[in-house]
Order: sequence, then structure tokens, then C-alpha cells
Amino acid sequence: MATVREKPVYNEDAVQHVSAMEHIRIRPGMYIGRLGNGSHVDDGIYILMKEVIDNSIDEFIMGCGNRIVIRLQDNLCSVRDHGRGIPLGKVIQCVSEINTGAKYNDDVFQFSVGLNGVGTKAVNALSSYFHVRSHRDGKFFEATFEKGELVSSKEGATDEPDGTLTEFVPDEGIFGPYKFNEEFIVKRIENYCYLNTGLSIDYNRKIFKSQHGLLDLLEKEVQDSGIYKMIHYKSKMLEFAFTHTREYSGETYYSYVNGQYTSDGGTHQAAFKEGILKGINEFFKKTWAPQDVREGIVGAISIKVQTPVFESQTKNKLGNTEIRMPIVDEVKEAIVDFLHRNPEDAQKLNQKILTNETIRKKLTEVKKIAKENARKISLNIPKLKDCKFHLGQSGQNADMGERSMIFLTEGDSASGTLNTARDVMTQAVFSLRGKPLNVNGLAMTEMYKNSELYNVMAALGIENGIEGLRYGKVIFATDADIDGFHIRILLLTYFLSYFEDLINAGRVWILDTPLFRVRNKTVTTYCYSEDERDRMMKQIRGAEVTRFKGLGEISAKEFGQFIGEDMRLIPVNIESLAETRKAMNFYMGSNTPERRDFIMENLI
Repeated sequence: MATVREKPVYNEDAVQHVSAMEHIRIRPGMYIGRLGNGSHVDDGIYILMKEVIDNSIDEFIMGCGNRIVIRLQDNLCSVRDHGRGIPLGKVIQCVSEINTGAKYNDDVFQFSVGLNGVGTKAVNALSSYFHVRSHRDGKFFEATFEKGELVSSKEGATDEPDGTLTEFVPDEGIFGPYKFNEEFIVKRIENYCYLNTGLSIDYNRKIFKSQHGLLDLLEKEVQDSGIYKMIHYKSKMLEFAFTHTREYSGETYYSYVNGQYTSDGGTHQAAFKEGILKGINEFFKKTWAPQDVREGIVGAISIKVQTPVFESQTKNKLGNTEIRMPIVDEVKEAIVDFLHRNPEDAQKLNQKILTNETIRKKLTEVKKIAKENARKISLNIPKLKDCKFHLGQSGQNADMGERSMIFLTEGDSASGTLNTARDVMTQAVFSLRGKPLNVNGLAMTEMYKNSELYNVMAALGIENGIEGLRYGKVIFATDADIDGFHIRILLLTYFLSYFEDLINAGRVWILDTPLFRVRNKTVTTYCYSEDERDRMMKQIRGAEVTRFKGLGEISAKEFGQFIGEDMRLIPVNIESLAETRKAMNFYMGSNTPERRDFIMENLI
């Protein structure tokens, strides 16, 4: 006889109320986007740090204090600005009560960058230790919290200059074990300085400062690969800079709103691109195709908007439509003016566009032949085991699409393990036949002539840009040996050469799998380094050690846990375009004698 399930009781007692701080701890993703362990630039611990620094930046924007001191040691982060200081009677409310703050007052904060009314409260709620101290007119008020709960407060006289000190330790109970990445922090601090000329940031006793704003940012990224003098323009509400490089690898943009990096662009970035096209076409009296004008461009735009409209709480994409035409017109006029005043640079730009046009037309012919050959072979992409859900799906499947991923792996052995262990709903596998072609320095036409690399592009859906990407993550899954590392580097060269936007968008990852299994009859652990293996061998009595040389050596049943919820992924990031290209040319270029000497000198 079938059992009847008892319905859960739904009455007044079932309705619960939690405080705002408790709600942040229960649903942190609603406030900071993601948690993470510090291995990705958008992980929550960096968002906490950002929110505190943003408050100090807001003070600088309002003309109050041009120096910020940041210290990070043993996961304790402190930020001291020299702004106006939080009003002493409102310190506790400003850091613990949602919808409390001065950023709703446009006279006090005209161009705020923080999460209005939420940012510092989220930091407080998600920290095991949180301390704030405000200095104003010879007096101070300080308060200490633990996990959002007030522990103590104090006030009195002080001889310290005005401003606010905030200290916090992200709560491991929320984030789990984490580690701050110095490179991510330095990159963000540099961006703060580029966007706020005249601001000085002291981070762990190293001083960061920019004299020329976005011009400094792009000169660091481009270095000596620019074709002509950087076009740089700055007004009260708008700043932009751009140049073209010799590369043929798409477009690269850095866009900001009120000092906030908008990784997904938005109205301002689209208007910037439109203004560039219109300005160049107007000056040269041409109607060049957009892709010919913008191919190889590296640009940055920063705007100030009094009432920005973002498409998410973490402000990755701007949605204000009313700013489009003013930006388009201002960018267009500035470009026309620059080209009139710099005829030699105008000629270099003209030649770059003509070269782009020639390459595009040649590429179109090669594409046509490649597609015809692909149709003759099969309607399906060889070596691809696809999943059900894909990026870009709407409705209730949108989340599943964002969770989708494709593993690029080597050989039938590894792909066989992955195919058996994967989640067919969200995990696809593409099996490479061996080591792919080294495409460093090769025109994109060569990629179309190589069936395997063409199939990788087709499987990802990125031929016409990353807007067509079919998977939330592109993951390199190679063996942890010399051949596996070589394939990984060849894949990196492929994406850096032709699909750099994919890496800039944070879509490319490397699968980290265990090197060793240490076990006895009762305990089994997996180790990702030799040091970890040695520690486990001391802890596990009578331990037996197995070294995994390849993914195919791990059984499918065992391997499932390494691509499940606890999957370890290493993000692929570009710190500097110019430095990345230099490194790629050195390690993957034709300078064999120089590279051999380097290897011999550093082999030991």
C-alpha cells in the first residue's frame, strides 16, 4: 500500500524574520555575487576589500583626502583614508543597518562607486572580525563587531587627522579556507589610481599613483606594440584612450563607471565603440566596416554618472540608455580633432584599417572553404560529446546554461574517463587527437586550414565572437606530465592568438587534478603536490601511494569527484597584454637558440 506523505505545516509559526545582517550571512551571493577561495579575481574576499576601499575613493572624488593606506597581513585587511570621517553619531548605523548612509544624498556624494547602502554592511556581516574607527574634528568613535554582531564601542578625543579606519577578517565559516592573491589586489589598486589621478595609495608600504589616468593604464598594457600615438581625451564626465596594435586578435576594452570596472561593458562601452567608428569614418570620408576599423584596438573608457543603472548588484554592466548619444558625439568629435592635428598618426591608422580589410576578405574566402569541407565530413563535430544545456539559454534553463562547461582533453584514454564520469546535463568533452598546431605568429587563415582547431572553435561557437559561446566555462583537462603541460601551453597560445576576448571574459580555466592517492585500508586521501603527499604519508599509518601520471589512470568512478561540486579550477588571466605577447613569442616563437640557452641556464 502506498504511503501518504504528510504535508508540512504552513501557519504563522512557519513564518520567520531574520535581521538584515543575518540575511546577508544566509544569502551572501545576493550581496557580493560569489564566495570562492581567493583563486579568482571576482571571489567574495576581494569584493569585501573593494567595498571598503570604494568608500575611501568616494571621499577622494568629493575632494576630501588624496591618500589611502591599505595593509593586508594574515587575512586581516585594514583601510585608512583621510576623508571627512563617518559622522560620529552614525558610525554603528552606517556599518550595520541596511539602507543607511549618505550616498543617497547627491549633495554629499555625487558619483558614488560603492554598493549604495549595502557595501560596508556586507563586509561587516561576512567578517569574523570587523572594526571601524572614525576621526572628526579632534574626536573619534569606534565600534567592533563579530559576524555582524556589535561587541564593543568607544568614543573620545584624538589628535589623529580626520578620516576613517576599517579593519576586517573575512569569515572562514562563510568562505571556507581562502587565500588572498597579491596580483589581483595590486591590479585593482593600480586601476583605482588610473581612474583617480592625484590619488596616492600606500599598499603594504608600496606607493601607487598615476599622473595621466587611462593613458598610463593603456601604455602599461600595450607598451611598445602600439602603431601610432595613443589617442587620449579627458573632460569633466568622460575620459577615454585607445590605439591600435599590430596584432590581429579582436578588440580589447577596459570600461569603468564612477570608478567601477564594468567587466561586461554596457551602454558606455557600446557608445565608445560607435563613436570610434563614426569619428574615423567621418575624418577619412569613408564607410569602412566596423570590424575593419576596430580590429586590433585596445581602448579604455571611464565615465561619471550621477544615477547609474546597473544590470546586477555587483555592477558588471551599465544599462543607462540616455548617455549613449552624448558619449558617441563627444568621442567622435575628439577623434576627428586628434586626427586633424596629427596627420602622421592618421596615416598610420589608415594603413592599419586597409590591412585589416585585406586580411578580413582573405579570411572570408578561407572560412567558406573550411565550412564546405566540414559539411562534407559530417553534420556533427568530430570528437565532441556534447551536453544538454548551453550558455545563453533563457527562462528556467538560464542557470543550467551558465553552469555548463566543456573539457578540452587529450586522447581517447582521458576523454573516455571524462565521458563516463561527467554530468551529461552540463558537462561536454572535446577530445584532441594529440598535440595541436602551434599557431604563434600564424595568420587566422591557418587556423581555418587546420581541421582540429577549426572544430574547437565550432564546438565553442565563437567564430563570430564570444557572444556565441555555448559554454559557461572552457576547461583544459590535460595530464600532469610534460606532454600534458605542452598541450596546455599550445591551447593557451591558440586562445591568446585568436580568441583573447574569451580569456578577458574569465571563461578559460585549467582543471587541477590530484597527483597522488595516499591510502590504507580505512582512509583514502588525494594530494595535489609532493608536500601534501609527504604530510599525508606521515599522518596515515601503513600508507600506500599511487602516482597518477595521466587522467586515464584514474578510474571513472574515482574521477567523478574531481569534476563535481568540489572541482578545483585554476583561472587563466591576462595581467598585461604586452607582457603576455612577449612571453608567448619567447616560449612559442622561432627563437630556438635563445630559448635553448634560457632552458639550459635555468634547468636546475
